[in-house]
Amino acid sequence: MSDQIRKSFKEGDDIRDAGLTAPADVERFDDLVYGSDPKWQVLDVYRPKNQKGQMLPVIVSVHGGGWVYGDKERYQYYTMSLAQRGFAVVNFTYRLAPEFKFPAPAEDTNLVMQWIVKHAMEYGMDTDHVFAVGDSAGAHLLGMYSCILTNPGYAAQFSFRTPEGFSLKAIALNCGVYEMKKEDHPDDMTTGDLMQDYLPGGGTAAEYRMISITDHVTTDFPPTFLMTAPKDFLRDQAPVMAKRVQSLDVTFCYRFFADPEKELGHVFHCNMKSEYAKMINDEECSFFREFC
Repeated sequence: MSDQIRKSFKEGDDIRDAGLTAPADVERFDDLVYGSDPKWQVLDVYRPKNQKGQMLPVIVSVHGGGWVYGDKERYQYYTMSLAQRGFAVVNFTYRLAPEFKFPAPAEDTNLVMQWIVKHAMEYGMDTDHVFAVGDSAGAHLLGMYSCILTNPGYAAQFSFRTPEGFSLKAIALNCGVYEMKKEDHPDDMTTGDLMQDYLPGGGTAAEYRMISITDHVTTDFPPTFLMTAPKDFLRDQAPVMAKRVQSLDVTFCYRFFADPEKELGHVFHCNMKSEYAKMINDEECSFFREFC
């Protein structure tokens, strides 16, 4: 299943990104190593060139790809567009299944946050205003990490510890998966197979409970922008997450982004040739600015 996902997603991404180039108004710092593995644990930092020397709010991008695909190169155009909106953006690669099992991606996400705290002055990053975006499996990973930051009981189940005093001011979860049940996993017909590659036990009931975001959200969960679209194969997950955060009085914005003349699908916001991607990314950055 992992090989099929990688082939299919790569073909789609190649078409989506064909002809794109780095914008001239973005300064980039590439291939910075944030862990011990220079192949997997690398990141880029992007900043608007017209704001040199300024401490900027930060957006961390957690890429999607079904837990088995993706890297920072695939997300560079999307994340540079976020930098154009006045943010310092961290775009990172993390370890993937089946080569690496859970909780490797969560460990890597935490290493990135530690790196940001350590290198904030060097790259002009305001660590009092760190935001994050994630899509698909990246939204799942970001939701899980947000639970680790805000739910001490859940955090105690992991071997790593988050940076002292660190928090995410707000997050955006795009076309993600949030409720994981072994007996009723999301209706995309591939999740069960992917869990066999991703989870050390192949997807036991206990493992599903461990990674089900909705089971670990508390009242301290960060303000959240939730987005899905009519042709998103995970569209039924967003209202489940919305119901959960609303029940806990967590600030959130739920956006079902539709156009009767366009078939907006899974992670359409990453398509830099789309006017609809520009619109939703503007909305998410505006949401973040409410917390600056």
